[in-house]
Amino acid sequence: MAGTNLFDMLTQASGGAAVQQVSKQTGLAPDQTQMAIKALLPAIAAGLQRNVGQKGGLESLLGALQNGQHAQYLDQPDSLSRPEAIADGNAILSHLLGSKDTSRAVAGQAAQKTGISSDVLKMVLPMVASMAMASLSKQAKKPDVMSAFAGMLGGAQPQPAQAGLGGLLDADGDGSPMDDIFQMVMSRN
Repeated sequence: MAGTNLFDMLTQASGGAAVQQVSKQTGLAPDQTQMAIKALLPAIAAGLQRNVGQKGGLESLLGALQNGQHAQYLDQPDSLSRPEAIADGNAILSHLLGSKDTSRAVAGQAAQKTGISSDVLKMVLPMVASMAMASLSKQAKKPDVMSAFAGMLGGAQPQPAQAGLGGLLDADGDGSPMDDIFQMVMSRN
C-alpha cells in the first residue's frame, strides 16, 4: 500500500467511474472534478485523523467500515447520485466535521483554492465523503491495513503497515498528511 493515498484511490477506483459520476451530477469537467476532490479531501482526512485519535474513535471507524455498505459508492458509482448516498455523505460529514457551518467553510476554502463555485463544492462534498468511506471500507478488508488498525487498538508494537495508514490519509500525496489539514477542522471542539 506504500505510495497509495486517498485521492489516488478515489480517482482510480472503477477506472475513474466515480469521478465521472460526480462530474455528471455537478456539470464539472473531469479535471475540475479532480481538482474539487483534491481540495476537499484534506478536511475529510483531517476529520478522520481527529476522530481516530479520540477515545473510542478507532473502534467506531472500524465498526462503520465493517458494518456499513459504503463500498457500493465505488463499486456502483451511479449510486452516488441517489438521495440516500447524499444523506449518507452528509451523515459522514456531520460525524467528521461536526457541523454544516464547518462543511460550508470547507467548501468556501476549496472554492478559493480552485475557483469552483462554493455552491457546486457543497454538492460535491457529501459525494466525496461517501467515496472516501467507500475507499477506506475496501482498504479495511486488506490484511495489512487491518493489522495497522489492530496494532493501534491493542497497543501492540507499531507495524510497518501503520505507515500505510498515514499514506492513506495523505490526501494530496505529498508524503505528509498533516499539511493537508485545514485550520478550521483542527480548531473544532
